[in-house]
Amino acid sequence: MGELEKLPNIGKEIERQLNEVGITTFEQLSIMGSRQAWLRIKSIDDSACINRLYGLEGAIRGIRWHKLPEEVKGELKEFYNKSK
Repeated sequence: MGELEKLPNIGKEIERQLNEVGITTFEQLSIMGSRQAWLRIKSIDDSACINRLYGLEGAIRGIRWHKLPEEVKGELKEFYNKSK
């Protein structure tokens, strides 16, 4: 288990993808932010969905993505829709 897999919402496959796009530590993920990390993942996996974006944001905040505030989910959804 790597460092990122210990975070909420991050399983082996997401950690592998993060590593593949150059993100190997929580600090790197946190500095980059969920949006940019998701865009990097999207560049290697076209199936990256909004739940993955929510999951990355939740991982940065240390919570399950289901518990993200509705306002944050709305902002992420708007970003996701513009990025399709």
